Amino acid sequence: MIDLKREGDVFVLRLDAGENRFNSETISDWNHALDEVEAAEGPKALVTSGTGKFYSNGLDLDYMGEVDADAYLQSVMAIMGRVLVFPCATAVAVNGHAFGAGAQLLLCHDFRIMRTERGYFCMPEIDMKAPLHPGMTAIIMARVPTPAAHELIVTGTRYGAELALAKGIVDAIAPEDEVVAAAIAHVAPLAAKAHSAMNLLKSGMYRHVLEALKQKLGG
Repeated sequence: MIDLKREGDVFVLRLDAGENRFNSETISDWNHALDEVEAAEGPKALVTSGTGKFYSNGLDLDYMGEVDADAYLQSVMAIMGRVLVFPCATAVAVNGHAFGAGAQLLLCHDFRIMRTERGYFCMPEIDMKAPLHPGMTAIIMARVPTPAAHELIVTGTRYGAELALAKGIVDAIAPEDEVVAAAIAHVAPLAAKAHSAMNLLKSGMYRHVLEALKQKLGG
């Protein structure tokens, strides 16, 4: 379930489905919410956050085992691509754990603010003995300083807020009761810049990432 509200020029999208894993319902909800924000006219910006313990715990592996895995992964990669080049400023208020694909989605936002009291950022593939989707690797290399990108991929480290800030994984940290407000403060001054050029400029910067997101796992 996704709750979408508007506070002035800023849309606040809250994930409220427990661990907020990607499945048919959450993928549909994400696309509908992004469609609504994209269709809104005038100045705008977007903040995303979760509720409770998780921002997003990533892929729903049980669901993935019941459907066409390639099609499922492509639908998740498509959401990441949309957020990465969204035609307005975006920020994530990381309220809790961001794991796997949830951590990837975090990186796709223009600005990343992480709660200080709880939550970690983790890419667990090394411990799962699993490959990364080419698009996920491309996102990490584009949005995280190279030494930290190498470390987070090959070690599976769980980064709390202060360490994530020091490594350049997030841009700022804030207490739980201030993290959404901090995210809003990052993007509200940029609301007037919400127009087609925003999408074009981001698409130019991340063309190689967008191409990688369209690839199949292992291909």
